[in-house]
Amino acid sequence: MKLLSAALVTVTLSAGFMITTPAMANDALVVSICNFVAADDKNRLRKKLKSSKVKLRYIYDGVSCNGLSLLQFSMSKEANNVGTYIVKRLSDSKLKSGLDYSWAVENGFTDSPTFTVIKDRTMGQQ
Repeated sequence: MKLLSAALVTVTLSAGFMITTPAMANDALVVSICNFVAADDKNRLRKKLKSSKVKLRYIYDGVSCNGLSLLQFSMSKEANNVGTYIVKRLSDSKLKSGLDYSWAVENGFTDSPTFTVIKDRTMGQQ
């Protein structure tokens, strides 16, 4: 009986350590993504996503930089290469939600090349 209890405790503790490890990796990934967006470094962003085995469209909602979505952050940093890359990687439904579009209009980013790509993609597929 003691052996069974000890095994159960060991499995429980091991599972707890496995759950916390990816959270640290995700935080580091988010920091890297934000840094690459701020630097307008599309190639390093692509490589980081590929080496982390994640797709941008799946993590887009969970990543924010300085309280902004990745597209908003790219427009605020004038990171147009990265912004265009992000738009091309997102699903149509994500872009058609209009959150980034509305934010850009409200904050004066309608001259941004990233905004133009968002507008072309969302308006051209109606």
